[in-house]
Amino acid sequence: MNKDIISGKWTQLKGKMQAKWGDLTDDDFDVAEGNAQYLSGKLQERYGWDRDRAEKEVKDFDDALRKEYKDY
Repeated sequence: MNKDIISGKWTQLKGKMQAKWGDLTDDDFDVAEGNAQYLSGKLQERYGWDRDRAEKEVKDFDDALRKEYKDY
């Protein structure tokens, strides 16, 4: 993820992630702040997913963002 774009759109992205992964808390997202590895670890913890599943979820979300935000 492009750090500059993430920083500029973090609030908007955070809302989209909260809608997708409702078991994660505001604190989880605040600490993650664009860190895909941390985010996938939290998904493993909250949803009981294995590493591959959690990383795929984050990658799929990232891919969807790239389609939505052409400058991303």
